[in-house]
Amino acid sequence: MIKNFEQLMEKLRKRTEKKTVVIAAAQTESAIEAAIMAKKEGLANSLLVGDKLVIEKIIKENFSDFVGAFEIEDTGSDLTKACNRSVEIIHEKKAQIILKGKADTALLLRAVLDKEKGLGTGEVMSDVFAYETDDKLVLMSDGGIVLYPDLKEKISIIKNAVKVAHSLDNLNPKVALLASIEVVNPKMECTLDAAIITKMNQRNQITGCIIDGPLAFDNAIDIEAAKIKGIESPVAGQADILIVPNIEAGNIFAKSLTYYAKYRVAHVVMGTKAPILIASRADNAETKMLCMAMGIAAAL
Repeated sequence: MIKNFEQLMEKLRKRTEKKTVVIAAAQTESAIEAAIMAKKEGLANSLLVGDKLVIEKIIKENFSDFVGAFEIEDTGSDLTKACNRSVEIIHEKKAQIILKGKADTALLLRAVLDKEKGLGTGEVMSDVFAYETDDKLVLMSDGGIVLYPDLKEKISIIKNAVKVAHSLDNLNPKVALLASIEVVNPKMECTLDAAIITKMNQRNQITGCIIDGPLAFDNAIDIEAAKIKGIESPVAGQADILIVPNIEAGNIFAKSLTYYAKYRVAHVVMGTKAPILIASRADNAETKMLCMAMGIAAAL
């Protein structure tokens, strides 16, 4: 099982066939630097789509050793055009992963979800977030796409997260369905959903993982907390995947880890024909490079 981002990158370095990441609206320094870092690390090639004059200026002024190192497709300053062209490039099999550059998430996803030309599969899209602890990589979903998932959507969110766990060589991940409490309360829908999904997993209706819930965060990730509360579970205290009840919980949790805890993080959108990387425009180049690594693993 891959326990940290360095182990993930080492696995990808060993692959002789490199994937290509297309960067939608690449005219931003952090996205270009991420492409350079991925190239230096031997992780992936990058195809830059966007305002060619601005992209070339950024490279010349900040990364002069890499002038001419990347293929650039010029779509001018039109961000919508850059997103649409990036999706076309996936269809043309010139790249296997999309990384968001200067375009905002909604603009890129509009191109991805276009009914005629997009990358939809009919499945639920969800964002799978990874953070690196001292012990292992922990996944969390969904803090970026699905607002208030119902039972069916939660099952899809779990399946997408499990696919990512499998790509990280965790073939039977432990999935915790989070709530504020660890008992079923009829007034709290997330606890009811958790109980149903847990039973579905026990009856092999959801496979490839071990699921339990509802679990509060402390007894999902800390085995001593679970013992003190008398929780007997194959997941409690050992969760590899945390499923949050709604987008607010996931978004706040992810940003707390990023800005307060200073964990190294990455995330990838699953449920489409190609992994989509929607790293924040405020994220640094290293985070975007780690998102590339996750996307590459998920695309293998």
